[in-house]
Formats: sequence, structure tokens, C-alpha cells
Amino acid sequence: MEISELKNEIESAKQKIGDFRRSLDLDDLEEQIAGYEEQMADPTFWNDNDAAQEVINRTNALKGKYQAFMDLAEEHEELALMLEMQQEEFDETLNQELIERLQSFTDRLNAYELEQLLNQPYDSNNAILELHPGAGGTESQDWGDMLLRMYTRWANNHQFTLEYLDYNGGDEAGIKSATILIKGHNAYGYLKSEKGVHRLVRISPFDSASRRHTSFCSVDVMPELAGDIEVEINNDDIKMDTFRASGAGGQHVNKTDSAVRLTHIPTGFVVSSQAQRSQLKNREQAMSMLRAKLYQLEVEKKEQEAAALRGEQLEIGWGSQIRSYVFHPYSMVKDHRTNYEVGNTQAVMDGDIDGFIDAYLRLSLSHKEDPEL
Repeated sequence: MEISELKNEIESAKQKIGDFRRSLDLDDLEEQIAGYEEQMADPTFWNDNDAAQEVINRTNALKGKYQAFMDLAEEHEELALMLEMQQEEFDETLNQELIERLQSFTDRLNAYELEQLLNQPYDSNNAILELHPGAGGTESQDWGDMLLRMYTRWANNHQFTLEYLDYNGGDEAGIKSATILIKGHNAYGYLKSEKGVHRLVRISPFDSASRRHTSFCSVDVMPELAGDIEVEINNDDIKMDTFRASGAGGQHVNKTDSAVRLTHIPTGFVVSSQAQRSQLKNREQAMSMLRAKLYQLEVEKKEQEAAALRGEQLEIGWGSQIRSYVFHPYSMVKDHRTNYEVGNTQAVMDGDIDGFIDAYLRLSLSHKEDPEL
């Protein structure tokens, strides 16, 4: 890499650092952190464990954002100094170190920039992710299980924790449905890009004639809502069924009908929970999931109404094909919203979906900045 190229990259990074500094308002961040730390010092802080944990989580998130910026700013100053030294007297060893450090810095800067795009309500929340294979029996159910593995791998790669809320195994292989809770800062903000229908094209391992099959699986993603979010639900509109938990991944299988399935009659929404041994706990979890679905429905209605007033044509998220995974006759995964694609299908199925998430978030930002796009 030429000195001129290094200079251009460092100048570009300087512009981004300056933009971050203005948008973050470091003084305000420091005040927010100090305010939370003052709450944590109160002797009554732990009287409400859930509220206390929420304050701690918010404090850690703000501290992480603040410290990450300060580290990036300091690293940029060091890189700029190294560049000055190179311009005064070129040294091959120093130049190679500068190139390597600049690459690492650029990767971290881009990751930080992506995180700053997650500024919508509930982006920072945990994510509830549902998988529902389409028609096609074992073939589609196996595809649903492959996606479940993909999201599990992605969550593990990002140090998120994962909990099965509901699991309904296939008759021969795969799953009939699954619901997982992915816990971690910005889990929903990242995974909201996955909502929609995912399409697989491959030579079926279940077809003795080795024919090519196309399978579909719908993915729904909702934020886990805090208890103080008001969503009106009429108990008369809910039908509750109980059943025996089926278990997943070696989980405990109950010998009693502790699993709960709730059907919201007006909307047709169905949610299930079997994560807890107590029927009461499972009902509470299922109600939380139903609240999230109904809240999201209202948000989507308002967005569609606003878009109609502006004369925009929005793609309907639920039921729309957002991504194709082609294993045969060639290897490619392509997102139809962003046109982002990769050829390494195995890496994607092993959880490497950050490129798709990045492309979606940046496209969403560009649409907000320029509605004509």
C-alpha cells in the first residue's frame, strides 16, 4: 500500500471519528453514566432486582460505547503519528506494521459505526426469533433446523446467550417450529434484518433420485419487551392449551402438561412456551411473547400508514422472500433487498451472517436519509 493510500484512509477515518464525537455528545454520555452510578450507590438500589439489573445493563452499555470511542480516537492518533514518521523517513518494517494496524483499526471502526446505526426503539433489547418451515414435509423441516443452527452459531460467535422457549421437532428430521430467546445488547437491532422468508435450493438428501428441491422457512423476529410496555390484551380473546414439553438439545422433558400454547383469536397469532417446568411460568413467558407480537403489529401498521401518506411503496416484510441460499447447481447466498451476496455457503450456515446484517442496516439508514432511494 502506497503512502498516499495510507494517508487517504487515515484522513477518512479522522472524518468518521469527528462525526462520532459530534453525534455521541461525550459530555452528555458522562452525565448519564454518572447519574446511573449515583443510583447504584443508593442503599435501596437492590430492593428491586429486575430494575437494578436494568440500570446495570444500561450503565455497562453506555460505558462500553464511551470507552470504545476513546480507544478508537487514541488509536487513530497513534496511526497518524506513525504516518508522519513514514513521510519523514520511510522504513519498510514500520510501513508493514502501519498497514496491519490500520486494517485492524478500520475493521473495529466499521463495527463501531454499524453499532451506532442501532438507535431505534428496542434495538438494544433481547431478540425473540421464531422459525416456521413451509410446506414440504421433511425437506422444509430440515431447512428450518439448518437455519436454527445458523442463528445459534451466530449468537455464540457474538457471545450472546440463547434459551429455547419452544421446540417442536420434525417427524423424521428437522423441526416443525422453534422459538429462541437471544439475550445480549443490541440482539434485536442486529437480528431484525432476518425477518422474512428464507429460500433454499439444493439436491435433497431425502430424495433417493437426488433431485433438486426448493424449500422455504419463515423467520419472525421481535424485541423482548420490558414489563412496563403497555399492550392491551383482552383475556377473552385468548385461547390457552397445555401440552407436554418435547424438549430440545437434551433439555429436560416434563412428565406433566406444563407447556403452554396461547392463541390470540382476533389476529390468529399463536405463541408457545415450554422452557420452564412450571405451567404458570410458561404462561407468563407466552404472554410476554404475545405482547411483543401485538406491539410489533401496531408499529408496522403505523409505518405502513405513514408510508402511504408519503406515497412510498414498501415491501411487505412478513411472507416476503428476503434471501436465497443456493447449494446447487452453484454456491451462493444472496439477499434480495440489498443485493449483497457471498459464495461461501458453508461459512454462512456456520453463522457468518454479519455481512448481510451490515448491508441491511446501511441500506435502511440510506432510505431514512433519502426517501427517494
